[in-house]
Amino acid sequence: MKSLELLVERIILSSRWILVVFYLGLVAALAVYAVSFLYKFIKVAKNVLIYDDAQMILAMLGLIDAALVASLILMVMIAGYENFVSRFDEAEKDVSFLGKLDSGSLKIKVASSIVAISSIHLLQVFLNVQQYTDGRLMWLTLMHLAFVVSAVLLGFLEQIMGKLKG
Repeated sequence: MKSLELLVERIILSSRWILVVFYLGLVAALAVYAVSFLYKFIKVAKNVLIYDDAQMILAMLGLIDAALVASLILMVMIAGYENFVSRFDEAEKDVSFLGKLDSGSLKIKVASSIVAISSIHLLQVFLNVQQYTDGRLMWLTLMHLAFVVSAVLLGFLEQIMGKLKG
């Protein structure tokens, strides 16, 4: 019976390598998103002398938004791989820039990234307020507030969990 238990445990532990497919898929998605970013950047660069201040601000916010989304994807890839598949070999590569992305800090960083992305999107909406109905503005604002409240609660819970552990 013990050998069956060991076999099951070995299979379960080995199954973590299936996650590599997901992380490689995110690498491909990030590459595709980089092409999208370059397209947006070229569009902004071509129109830099044509855009008025509001259009330029909206264009820059769009580029910032894209950079934050790309950073979020990268953060999830790195932390997910390191937490669930395998540690990066620091002896071969200098990965000190990564810092420590354990599951708790990853949750906080993801939540804060989502709030930042939502904030930029809401700012873009407010700069184009004439294109939106009052009902749509209300729902977009409520969704943003839900992200903010969720992130604050998550941070608060992580702080409580840290105190209970320490």
